[in-house]
Amino acid sequence: MNVTGIIVAIVVVVILVAIGAWWFTREQRKRQHLREQFGPEYDHAVETYGERREAEHALEARAERVAALHIRSLSPDQSARYGEEWRQVQAHFVDDPEHAIHDADRLCGEVMSARGYPVGDFEQRAADISVDHPDVVEHYRAAHAVAVEADRGSAATEQLRQAMVHYRTLFEELIDSRETVRG
Repeated sequence: MNVTGIIVAIVVVVILVAIGAWWFTREQRKRQHLREQFGPEYDHAVETYGERREAEHALEARAERVAALHIRSLSPDQSARYGEEWRQVQAHFVDDPEHAIHDADRLCGEVMSARGYPVGDFEQRAADISVDHPDVVEHYRAAHAVAVEADRGSAATEQLRQAMVHYRTLFEELIDSRETVRG
């Protein structure tokens, strides 16, 4: 092989290594961005999908879906009205915990709708919420699981109390008007 052929081969190898390094670095940055954006929801998605690449594609699709929505903050009047309604739901918990759990779920759904989140099936709502509120989506899932058990008549009072705490965490996050909202 002549010197020119060797130089061309070396240049090709260097270019291929550079492209590989660039691609690897890009993938690492993308993964890190998704981990930062979704927090614990990233790990939940990897566990759910069973494969990191598939989970990352699903998280990216969620983010694109929610970016296309017109998510907005609540007005001060809306926040005050929903806050008062929440206090009433909590007050009813002592007398009728199962009914209060259903009211908490309904109220969180109303707030989501008022904010601009579509309120389809539960899994879609949880996925949508995970984009902007990744630290509270697990609270939503836990509360919902108890609400389903309550529908079957198999939720213990302590489970209902925990569900109320989970719903409160989600509710407070949803009505917080300090967050940055797209729109």
